[in-house]
Amino acid sequence: MVTLVLITDMTNGNISKHLVKFAVPLILGNFFQLTYNAADSIIVGRFVGTNALAAVGIANPIMNIVMFFIMGICMGASVLMSEYFGKGDIKKLKREVSTTMIGGFIFTVVLIIICIIITKPILELIRTPKEILSDAANYLRIIFLGLIFTFLYNVYAATLRSIGDSKIPLIFLIISSFLNVIMDMVFVVLFKMGVPGSALATLTAEMISSVLCITYVYLKVPILRFSKKEIVLDKGLLKATINYSWVTAMQQTCLYVGKFLIQGAVNPLGVEAIATFNAVNRVDDFAFTPEQSISNGMTTFLAQNRGAKKQERIKGGFWSGMKIETLYWCIIVGIIYFGAHSIMNLFVSEKNSKVVELGIIYLQMMAFFYLLPSWTNGIQGYFRGMGDLKITLKSTFIQIVGRVVFAYLLAPKFGIVGIALSCLAGWIVMLAYEVPLCIKHRRSYSCLTNTNIVHLVHQTNVSDISIKKWKR
Repeated sequence: MVTLVLITDMTNGNISKHLVKFAVPLILGNFFQLTYNAADSIIVGRFVGTNALAAVGIANPIMNIVMFFIMGICMGASVLMSEYFGKGDIKKLKREVSTTMIGGFIFTVVLIIICIIITKPILELIRTPKEILSDAANYLRIIFLGLIFTFLYNVYAATLRSIGDSKIPLIFLIISSFLNVIMDMVFVVLFKMGVPGSALATLTAEMISSVLCITYVYLKVPILRFSKKEIVLDKGLLKATINYSWVTAMQQTCLYVGKFLIQGAVNPLGVEAIATFNAVNRVDDFAFTPEQSISNGMTTFLAQNRGAKKQERIKGGFWSGMKIETLYWCIIVGIIYFGAHSIMNLFVSEKNSKVVELGIIYLQMMAFFYLLPSWTNGIQGYFRGMGDLKITLKSTFIQIVGRVVFAYLLAPKFGIVGIALSCLAGWIVMLAYEVPLCIKHRRSYSCLTNTNIVHLVHQTNVSDISIKKWKR
């Protein structure tokens, strides 16, 4: 029998080391995940033109709403998986994995059909310029056909991460990301397929990553290998999974619905503004990704220790995670601020100077604003790990509402600067909601820990002298 060497039990050992060791592969993996969209934007922007860049830019918020809804389902299920693994209940872990895969597969097929039907009406709803409507619609329909591969990769990757293995999903993602760039060059540059070619490249890469992940789990991970009898849809677990997953899915979707609505505020500013927004959104994604990865590391760590009932490690995991989040911002602020010009030149040539100019202004402002989402991500990782997922949904919803409202108020007057300021406003509102709840939650767990200590003392036969020494 093949043994699994990459399982990580986070209920023992150095807390910061666990978080960093787990988060780094996630960060790298998400960076490579982002190269899918970034490669599409860079290659179509340079080899097809500004209109093509704008078409991909308009399509991406819609695509991300659907893709991150699926990722949110997998993320919610992984919280339960981590908890069962922390308890050492492998049988229940396998039933949870089986239930998530069967239920998620059926849901994804239905979602694909709906998305293909409503593609064009949605693009018209957000006032997509006629000259780029056809390209944006074709791009989205091809991407939607590949959603089944998106689900398969993410459900297997979430399962591996729930048992502490974040390295293997990274390896397969790196392979598929390089393949995506190669196929982009083949379809867009060599075969002159334009925007639809970049979508075909993405679909191919996602298919490869899902096949690799499934094959590895079947061959190398004994505890996740299923017999026919173990492939079941457990109704009780399905209900629990839905309770977790719909919250994380709605949270992820809420974030990208916000971007979709903000796109509606950007579109009237013209094609140059749309192209700029597409480019800087890619940079935003790269900046946010490590913050989200650290947050996901906190979620897995806290969920495992919650299952093992180790309250002190939960406290330590929270504060270590928040410190790492802040340290990350200290690193990127200078990179984004001083590298803004070079970053924008990746997306467009100097002849599109207006797009470059607008992008530099946006990025130099956002470099300082990125501190706030590092804190919100840390707090959200804490609440997910503790099983309080509704708080994360509510806080994300509040942030998006604030951001969208300010975008429509500020964009007509300040242009792309107004979009950056709306982000700042949304994060401030989000922290105002989250921080008091986090303080209250931490205090309640501290009280629980102290109560457990008192009960332990009363239940143990010790002498009065021993008790006095303990009190001292």
